[in-house]
Amino acid sequence: MTTATIATVPVSDTAAGRSRSQLKRDLRAAQLRKKITALALIAPLAIFLLITFIVPIGVLLMRAVDNPEVASTLPKTVQALSHWDKKNLPDDAAFEALAVDLAAAKENSTGGTLARRINSEIPGARSIIMKTVRAMPLLSDDGKPLAAKQVKPALIALDEQWGQPEYWQIIAKNSAKYSPYYLLASLDLKQDRFGKLERVDEEQAVYVKIFSRTFVISLVVTLLCLAAAYPLAYWLSLMSERRANLFMILVLIPFWTSILVRVAAWIVLLQSEGLVNKGLMATGLTTAPLELLFNRFGVYVSMTHILLPFMILPLYSVMKAIPPTYMRAAISLGSHPFAAFWRVYVPQTLPGVAAGGLLVFILALGYYITPALLGGPNEQMVSYYIAYFTNVTINWGMACALGSLLFAATLVLYSVYLRFTKTEVAS
Repeated sequence: MTTATIATVPVSDTAAGRSRSQLKRDLRAAQLRKKITALALIAPLAIFLLITFIVPIGVLLMRAVDNPEVASTLPKTVQALSHWDKKNLPDDAAFEALAVDLAAAKENSTGGTLARRINSEIPGARSIIMKTVRAMPLLSDDGKPLAAKQVKPALIALDEQWGQPEYWQIIAKNSAKYSPYYLLASLDLKQDRFGKLERVDEEQAVYVKIFSRTFVISLVVTLLCLAAAYPLAYWLSLMSERRANLFMILVLIPFWTSILVRVAAWIVLLQSEGLVNKGLMATGLTTAPLELLFNRFGVYVSMTHILLPFMILPLYSVMKAIPPTYMRAAISLGSHPFAAFWRVYVPQTLPGVAAGGLLVFILALGYYITPALLGGPNEQMVSYYIAYFTNVTINWGMACALGSLLFAATLVLYSVYLRFTKTEVAS
């Protein structure tokens, strides 16, 4: 019988290296396919956010500093004033350049835009600019264009304001295509004719008060929502899951109703002949109808009612996760129930308080319909004036500047919230 000897042939180092290289390539290819799949899944959402969120915010920030009216309508004048000392009247070349630019503005129908922009800094400038535009081109008695030295006296004769440095200083100050003019105006600041910052006149300083009013109303509404939502969320957290879900449906029902409808309902309830005043008079608490509409009270009541669910939901989610044994343990160790609630239970709900407070406060900052319908002139918030500049005066620069400051305030609040939450997690 022949015994066959089986010999094992060792794998060469070259083959082993080739096998490892192939394995690495396959692994990289698999990881690349996973990344491409993940990117494909999130691409629709990313594109949607880019189009509906990132791009509009970018446009908003750009329009807040966009200042093209003077630079695009008076390019030759801006160039002629580039080396002007801004103290005395400019030379004849600047007057000639202004006449050429205004003649082009008349032909292109851009004089109105220029006049409106300069009028925002010098009241009454619109009529002077438009009168000068209509008089272009400047011609002599025989119908020929005026010589360069004749343009300056002709413009001053047309309107004596062209003989004052004031108008020329405004043109020189706005020679750049981008300017902080609208942002400064939103903070009741302005640049003088030499570029230095100064406060606007007292009768024109309104925007700081509007922002202060907006923050005060938002803060009060947030505190009212917290005062109403905290006991309600605590009560819901003590219920069985079935009952809590039933009552949570009642909390969420307002989300199914338009804000406009809810505001209209409060108008019906709070008016002089409404149910609230009739109930107060029927119980003898008042002898005459109270002024509950078109003031701060009506705004607080309606905004608190609308924003209350946004405070309840974060609080309830945090409270539901707190084990009830903590309170029982504290009481069994001799603590008073109120002291146990305040020292053991409340600190654990602070993340929900912070999340709900931030959410309600940010939403309240941008409210427009409720103060517009239920409030008076002294209750209008920043969003009302953004809508006014957008729809009535068509002043996109001012509207975008106010919106940019409101957006910046929201980012600051959110960054503060993140800082506190990171500190709590680290501790």
